[in-house]
Amino acid sequence: MSNPIRMNYKKLAKESMYQGFFELNRYTFCYEMFKGGWSQPFQREVFERGHAAAVLLLDPVANLLVLVEQFRPGAVETEADPWLLELVAGIIEENEKPEDVVFRESVEEAGCEVKNVTKICEYLVSPGGTTERIWLYLGEIDASRLPEYAGLEEENEDIKIHKIPVSKAFEMLDGGEINNAMTLISLQWLKLHWHEKESFFS
Repeated sequence: MSNPIRMNYKKLAKESMYQGFFELNRYTFCYEMFKGGWSQPFQREVFERGHAAAVLLLDPVANLLVLVEQFRPGAVETEADPWLLELVAGIIEENEKPEDVVFRESVEEAGCEVKNVTKICEYLVSPGGTTERIWLYLGEIDASRLPEYAGLEEENEDIKIHKIPVSKAFEMLDGGEINNAMTLISLQWLKLHWHEKESFFS
């Protein structure tokens, strides 16, 4: 693909619609059009929940992955079972690096310490309606001593920890049993690069 021409836009207004655990803002934009000229001003509501980092926990000696299961309000209307199997993840706080979140949340949500990390990718979750960006990592752990449950009570977390053989996780991926983007992307990456396993954390 040739280098794209840099397009311009104007942010004409920003109005706060809601501010609680998350934020909702209404923006007024116009932008330069591909065919020339400018669009008419238009409004869009944008969900602002900050940015996040997530980690696929791997014990490379035992060939085990660690995933966590917890209740997700956003899945209530679209899933028969709103308890989802996911990566360890957390919101990136002010002045915090994505890698810091990985190390902190692995202790809080899975009861384990990450030894090393390899970045998988970063991506926009749903840029048509939210600003959220997620940083994905692969984390090296020792899965031999993990609790059965974890999570911070003050954050209403009730988390079940699952140790899953890598081969089984790939079967779940291929069978459509994984239904959230960060887990799908990370497992697809791992399957694609599994032959490079020895170099993951070197």
